[in-house]
Amino acid sequence: MRGPQIISEILSGGLDHLVFETYDQPGREGVEIHRLYDTTDTGPVGPAAAIVRYRPGAQVQRHIHPGYELIFVIEGELINDAGRHPAGTLEICPPGSSHALGSEKGCTFLVIWEQPVMLAKHAATHQAPAVDTNALVAAH
Repeated sequence: MRGPQIISEILSGGLDHLVFETYDQPGREGVEIHRLYDTTDTGPVGPAAAIVRYRPGAQVQRHIHPGYELIFVIEGELINDAGRHPAGTLEICPPGSSHALGSEKGCTFLVIWEQPVMLAKHAATHQAPAVDTNALVAAH
């Protein structure tokens, strides 16, 4: 397990020192991620958290949340089925909810997943999660 992490001044540009990697998962175009903790730390169906960056024009396919998901928009504007969410928005997605996401101009947000998510097309057949939370952190 990782030790304590401190990220200061997160609302005023304090993310510049973080290392983001391309989130190379199916259905997630233009997405970068900085893992805070993931299923490597918590177990195969455990919680995960990350700071996620959507480049301008990023798109994420519809996916389903078997557990809660919390999204806090730090910078920019996140767009999903519920509308446009500017910096300072907190969204709480309950178990069983689904959405597709994107950002026209780019955004950065904190996301906490209670359980790994599945692309909607895999949920009907109960296939393995489309997002490998052991490789990265679960998807937003």
